[in-house]
Amino acid sequence: MEENVRNMRLKEWLIAQIDSGRYAGLSWENQEKTMFRIPWKHAAKQDYRQNEDAALFKAWAIYKGKYREGRDKADPSVWKTRLRCALNKSTDFQEVPDRSQLDISEPYKVYRILQDSNPSADSQGSPMIMQGHHTDFPATGVHLARPQFGANGESSRKVGSVPRERLVKEEPEQHGVLLESRLPIGRPLLPTELHISDFRLRVRVFYQGQMVEEVVSLTQDGCFILQGSVPVGSERIYGPCAAQRVLFPRCPLPPGMAEAMSRLLPHLERGVLVWVGPDGVFIKRFCQGRVYWDGPLAEHKDQPNKLDRERTCKLLDMSTFLQELERFMRGEGPRPCYKIDLCFGEEFPEAGVPKSKRLITAQVVPLFAKELLLRLPPPSTGATQQQSQAHRDEGHRP
Repeated sequence: MEENVRNMRLKEWLIAQIDSGRYAGLSWENQEKTMFRIPWKHAAKQDYRQNEDAALFKAWAIYKGKYREGRDKADPSVWKTRLRCALNKSTDFQEVPDRSQLDISEPYKVYRILQDSNPSADSQGSPMIMQGHHTDFPATGVHLARPQFGANGESSRKVGSVPRERLVKEEPEQHGVLLESRLPIGRPLLPTELHISDFRLRVRVFYQGQMVEEVVSLTQDGCFILQGSVPVGSERIYGPCAAQRVLFPRCPLPPGMAEAMSRLLPHLERGVLVWVGPDGVFIKRFCQGRVYWDGPLAEHKDQPNKLDRERTCKLLDMSTFLQELERFMRGEGPRPCYKIDLCFGEEFPEAGVPKSKRLITAQVVPLFAKELLLRLPPPSTGATQQQSQAHRDEGHRP
């Protein structure tokens, strides 16, 4: 029984805590039980009571195995950050700012519980608004296997067929993908075990087609792409986050472009959060300004794909990528797409309008996908040719 309890994901765990009545201020917001209120007092307040005000955050840290009472130093701000990040990244919840009260003596936030999405939609090539769950993953990487949730809630996935001959093995201490696979005789070429230890994202920022910034994220929490630092108000709401920040740089611009930029940038505060998870690449938009995208799961290639605010969207699906990689290795399909383009404040893509005409764009590349393509040339064409092509593709800048 205890094991089943410890296998609960965040949504199930939170509902259980709300129903328990154990935590002051944690309650249902409506009779339908589709929204709930969570206490959100800042630790700097004079009337802050750690035992009461941090109790829920502490419980989540203990449940996840991140805090051992009597052994680890108590740090309420870290506990709160952990739960806040889990809520923000989860596809089960959506914040309802209009109902939140953060400037009262007992502040709280309100979240809506989202309904599960249609599982069959995952097989479609649409930009799915995911309503599943987000799971933490260990620092050493993710072993892709069928879902098996352990005591700490980590998940693993296994894809492919039984291997017979090792193709590639990269040293574990290096960034990249540790792949152990063999060529099956007369069977699919999908790799059996992919140990993805590289959760890095390469982000390039462009102003009207000219690259002005290039950053490689170094944290498993992914990266924010945003204007300036997180405002004081938003820091109070969202708390600090371990995700790296990629800022829109200031640089000399022509007068007309500078004026347009000055109008757009204020709307990009809080920006977007992009990260790599066990199932693929995800994004969540926080900024007021509209953000559009193009990539492997984009519904449209010649008309705009808009990111909804405060909703998690899947940009690249791991299973689909591996299937396309298998076909590519067999010489039966094109190179799988893995690059993702974002456009801030202007509709994108649009037939007949090149990306270079847009004021601010960004390209996001999950480096595990790039490494796989560099290291796994299809047998029909040979390693040298395909690796050269991969290097040429990476050298091309839109």
